[in-house]
Amino acid sequence: MAYAQRTSGMRASAIRALFAVANRPEVVSLAGGMPYLSSLPLEALAADVAEMVRADGQVALQYGSGQGIPELREQICQVMSLEGIDAHPDDVVVTVGSQMALDLTTRIFCDPGDVILAEAPSYVGALGTFAAYQANVVHVEMDHDGLVPEALEAAIDACRRAGRRIKFLYTIPNFHNPAGVTMALERRPVIAELCRRAGIAILEDNPYGLLGFDDVTYRAIRADDSENVVYLGSFSKTFAPGLRVGWVLAPHAVREKLVLANESALLNPPVFNQMMISRYLSGFDWLSQIKTYQQLYLERRDVMLEALEDHLPDGTTWTRPAGGFYVWVTLPEGFDTAAMLPRAVTARVAYVPGTAFYADGLGSRQMRLSYCYPTPSRIEEGVRRLAGVIDGELDVMRTFGTGAQAARALRGPSSPSPDTA
Repeated sequence: MAYAQRTSGMRASAIRALFAVANRPEVVSLAGGMPYLSSLPLEALAADVAEMVRADGQVALQYGSGQGIPELREQICQVMSLEGIDAHPDDVVVTVGSQMALDLTTRIFCDPGDVILAEAPSYVGALGTFAAYQANVVHVEMDHDGLVPEALEAAIDACRRAGRRIKFLYTIPNFHNPAGVTMALERRPVIAELCRRAGIAILEDNPYGLLGFDDVTYRAIRADDSENVVYLGSFSKTFAPGLRVGWVLAPHAVREKLVLANESALLNPPVFNQMMISRYLSGFDWLSQIKTYQQLYLERRDVMLEALEDHLPDGTTWTRPAGGFYVWVTLPEGFDTAAMLPRAVTARVAYVPGTAFYADGLGSRQMRLSYCYPTPSRIEEGVRRLAGVIDGELDVMRTFGTGAQAARALRGPSSPSPDTA
């Protein structure tokens, strides 16, 4: 079969590839960003769904609008108002998760060879989408206060001098996936102005924005720039990822193209799922549920940070997230977290190697650890197991260095060398 050229950019997600192993009960998975759904009022939700089918089943099970049901779009505007966004339901497009929103936005903006600016590191699912549409990612430096404006300006200038066309900046400003950092509030208008001046749109991806630990909800970039920012949101982290409901808030002209792209991809997002979320937002204390999540994830974050401090070797650093799901760990020089992963799985612990979050092969010393799903005791045990693997790697590096001889020692005597495999 003759596949389209764009399929050459398709890659299996490093996280999805781990699921088969990481979901085994004996393995402590610090890999996946799965919400802890046991805290949801499942029995009450079951009764509500039954009532929805009984009373409104002929609507819930029927085709719907390519833009999404009006009731939910109105409620989405209320949710976004918590982040300072003043939006109209007509400018909201409901999607099958924010991953679909990423796909649609990239489809309508990017031709093969166009440049997308993205933080270094960046969300693996976004990188996969950008590659599938044959866009080129140029990473921009972050620090503990998020995207660095000076680095953004330098990246824009470098692309322009090279004759490369930049379509948008992709950013996760709050509780970044995977880095766990939050963009400083004073940087946001500076970054927005840099992009406006350069004629570059901003794609603001904010699935974690309501999951902060300091009882502060950060003002969205979109709140102060309605014309140049396309905002992505999701109910996957604050309610249920299995329903696959997200949304795009876009300027009017962009909204029209997104609706057309949405209809061509799937006719309409599932009405049943939208109505279930709409009923949840209108009939349940969803803000209290978010506070429950905040407290639950704060406790688990603290356990992970304490375990990292207790068990990981000198020279290791990590971020201290103020919300969200992830800690970004950097190991000492000489480590390769992708090569180390099979040995970690053998030790019954899983993580995501840092290289998954870069388009240019960087991140070999980094790993993403997730604290949202395992219990506190499992987090502590998972970090202890991970530390044992790291200590084993250090012992080999002290004995053999970091070259081919060390690699052979780590594989063991029964494994073929690259020269004989």
